[in-house]
Formats: sequence, C-alpha cells, structure tokens
Amino acid sequence: MPIPALYGHEGIRSRLVGAIASGRLPQALLFEGPRGVGKQRLALWLAQALVCDRAKGKAEGCGECQHCRLVLKLSHPDVHWFVPVELSKKGADADKQVDLVAEALAEEMAERRERPLYEPPSGLASHGIASVRLVLRRLVLTPAFGRRKVFVIGDAERLVPQTGAEAAANALLKALEEPPADTVFVLTSSEPDALLPTIQSRVVRVRVARNADSIVAVFAQRELGLKSQRDIAERVTAADGSIGKLLATEEGAGGTGQTAEAFQAAVAGGAVQRYGFALRQAPFQARGGFTAMLDGLLEQLRERARAGGETARVVEAMACALEARGLAQGNVNPQLVAAVLADQLAGLT
Repeated sequence: MPIPALYGHEGIRSRLVGAIASGRLPQALLFEGPRGVGKQRLALWLAQALVCDRAKGKAEGCGECQHCRLVLKLSHPDVHWFVPVELSKKGADADKQVDLVAEALAEEMAERRERPLYEPPSGLASHGIASVRLVLRRLVLTPAFGRRKVFVIGDAERLVPQTGAEAAANALLKALEEPPADTVFVLTSSEPDALLPTIQSRVVRVRVARNADSIVAVFAQRELGLKSQRDIAERVTAADGSIGKLLATEEGAGGTGQTAEAFQAAVAGGAVQRYGFALRQAPFQARGGFTAMLDGLLEQLRERARAGGETARVVEAMACALEARGLAQGNVNPQLVAAVLADQLAGLT
C-alpha cells in the first residue's frame, strides 16, 4: 500500500525544489519541528524528487515513474529510511548486531507498507551503534537503481553515542561533513537541541512548522474518512497543526481508554484479577503501551474529579498513578508497577 500524499509545507517544498534545480541543495539536512508535523514524510518527498526519473532534479517527483512508485511503496533500493528500533535479541558480535538491525528495519518497513499511518517508536527504540554501522555499510555502495542515494534518519535525537565505538561514530560525522557525491542525508528531529553538537554543526537546519488547521482537516477527510464536521473540528483543534497528533487520537485513544477501564475493573474485581492484569503486562517496554495506559487512567481520573465525586480519593488515586508513570519512565518492570498501583487503588475504594 503506498504511503499517503504529503500535505502542506508548500513553502519548504518550493525552496527545496529550487535548490535541487540550481544544484544548491545541501547534502546533509536536518528537518526540525514539532512532533508529528510530517518531517519524515517531507524527507521521503525530497527523496522522491531526487530519484524521480522524469523530474530529473527540476521539479517534484512525478509520482508515476518506477522510481516514484518504489519510494511511495517504501521499496526503493537507493532510499534508506532509518528509524529507531528496539532489538528483541542481542548479537554476539558487531557484524551480527548489524544484521539484527537490518532485519528489524526490514520488518518495520514491511509493517509500514501494510499500515502507512504508523505510530511513534517505542520509548526504548534507538539508533544504536549497530544502526550507524549499517548506515556506513550502505553508504559505500553505488546506487543500485538511480543516480543518487538518500538516507533518511528519523528521530535523529535517538542517535546513541556508545563507549568503545568511537570509530563508527566519527565515521558517521565524517560522512555528514563530506558525504559521497551521490548521497544526500536528511535527519529529522523534534528535539534538535538533544542532538550532539558535532552533528548539529554538520547539517543545514530547516524548520518545519505546524500545518494550518484547514490542511489537517483535509487530511482527516481524505485519509481517515471522517465526515462529521463537528468531529473533524474537535479532532483538528486537538491536533494543533500536527497530523501525527491527529493519527494518535485516531489510533490510540480508544484502545488506551479501554485498557485503562480494564485495569480499573481488575482493581475492583479483587486480588486475583488485579494480579492477573499485572502479570499480563509485558515485562519490558514500560515507556510504550503501559505508559499510554497510565495516561488513559489519569485522564479518566481527571474526568471523575471534574465531576466532583469523592474528590479526595480521586486526587489520591491520581497521585498514585502519577508516581507509577514516573517509575515507568525509568523503565521499571511494568508488571511490578501495575501490581503495586492496583493494590494502592484497591485500598482507596
């Protein structure tokens, strides 16, 4: 399934096309801006413009040639999209770790081809040193299909420096400073100040702003099939110019709320149900779905507080949930946190 069209950012797109046509496009760019505004989709749009067989560096990608179709299907051999990954197993040596990262990225791209409106990476996903080595391994290859290679490194603030791997890190910095003539790097970040200063100094920064509400509304109608004007207006207001936020409310709000309700039902159901719920949590990735469940629980408790029912107990329950969320951000075992929180909430009923 092709990825959706790029919505908005016309000013940046025009400037980038002009830079390509005049031969002035920097070879290392950093797209920075609020989370969910479409930085990685913009980077893929740029990659399409660079490899398009008909545009030939003078216009946007045509969307029809084989190069464009392969980019839109996330299958172009010369467009390398690196996203943070979390490895489920560890390799015994450096080469094996690189192979595991390649497998994880391939699986992630396969999933995004099936579900192009993807969710943010888990809290533990990162660009580890094995990802850097994979970039370097692919960097030395000649383009397989076109004239250029494009490397898109999403959520670049998750590039993790690692003691003992300085050679690979320095090689990446060198590549950003002096990329091969046939290569363009596009990094994206919602936290550009979290990037290493040595990386910041080697890229040209491009600010990607929020979209107008009218553009987000068009996306909601065309891509999500929303028809109710009231629903669209509420969702667009909550998105605050970020299509990513719109997708988060579309894909995550219902499931998160249901999980929080299931947790509260388990709390009310007695010790067996409480501990059963806790044991059903994955023993890792506390900063992923488990944190989202706690956020849903907090929102439900806030609604109860606003309704004015047993305010003192609700406030105490919120304090317990906030403490649990803080522990989850420290990546404490979710099963243990859920069991303790369930006992605390049971004691308040």
